Amino acid sequence: MKSSSLATENVAKNIWPGLVLAALGAIAFSGKAIIVKLAYRHGVDAVTLIMYRMLFALPIFAVMAWWASRNKPPLSGKDWLRVLWLGFTGYYLASFLDFAGLAYISAGLERLILYLNPTLVLLLGWVLYKRKVGAVQAIAMAISYAGVLLVFVHEVSLEGSDVALGTLLVFGSAVSYAIYLTQSGELVPRLGSLRLVGLATTVACLCCLLQFVLLRPLSAAVVAPEVIWLSLLNATLCTAAPVLMVMMAIERIGAGLAAQTGMIGPMSTILMGVWLLDERLNAWVVAGTVLVLGGVFVVTKFRR
Repeated sequence: MKSSSLATENVAKNIWPGLVLAALGAIAFSGKAIIVKLAYRHGVDAVTLIMYRMLFALPIFAVMAWWASRNKPPLSGKDWLRVLWLGFTGYYLASFLDFAGLAYISAGLERLILYLNPTLVLLLGWVLYKRKVGAVQAIAMAISYAGVLLVFVHEVSLEGSDVALGTLLVFGSAVSYAIYLTQSGELVPRLGSLRLVGLATTVACLCCLLQFVLLRPLSAAVVAPEVIWLSLLNATLCTAAPVLMVMMAIERIGAGLAAQTGMIGPMSTILMGVWLLDERLNAWVVAGTVLVLGGVFVVTKFRR
């Protein structure tokens, strides 16, 4: 009885710090879209902007990878190939497509598309591994996609055909990250999540730097001071910090509850977009957000 009560006390002590960490991590992640949209106002392009973000994030993730690799056996050649592939798809390609798409769509629509990620993981599991998708999950996914479609149609009517390109790019980002999540399951138990994230994000940072060197002249690195500060904020507050906060939250409250708490992310993006970017908040956006969050909630609940 005494051990049971102690265990209950420990859970109670961990749950509130865990919930706070998960919420702050979700809000910080969501702030990335706001910072990117603010930086675009200073005439910078996606290639240059993501280069600066990853340049500032590289030392943080390199230290993370080194710290998590201490006293661990070295990676085999096969493991390195997998880390390179996961870093390319899950962080480099997903990040670049996301940055490129944000040039054409609102921060709120971008966050709703990315929040479809659990449904994409479910679909990839069905396509690649023949995992069954229940009727309730299928209906929930349809509801989520209907919500995105609702906001998409509304934005097209206001902003024009470029919204379709931006939506396609951000959806490609979500698919790329879903591939990472689907294929990283085998490496996480052997390498550990912190080590895998540190190594994969380091690979992504190097890819973004190489992309800039190959596609832009060095003179393109001369940007407005505001872009530098926004990129530094993006790399620390909206990239490295939320990774650590979410991982610490998962340690305290588990992945399921941390994911559900993360539903605050899309709402915080929409509110920050209204506040900082003068984006519209109307019945279309609210209805689409409710549909997406409701569908994703059901999908994640039934997956567990």
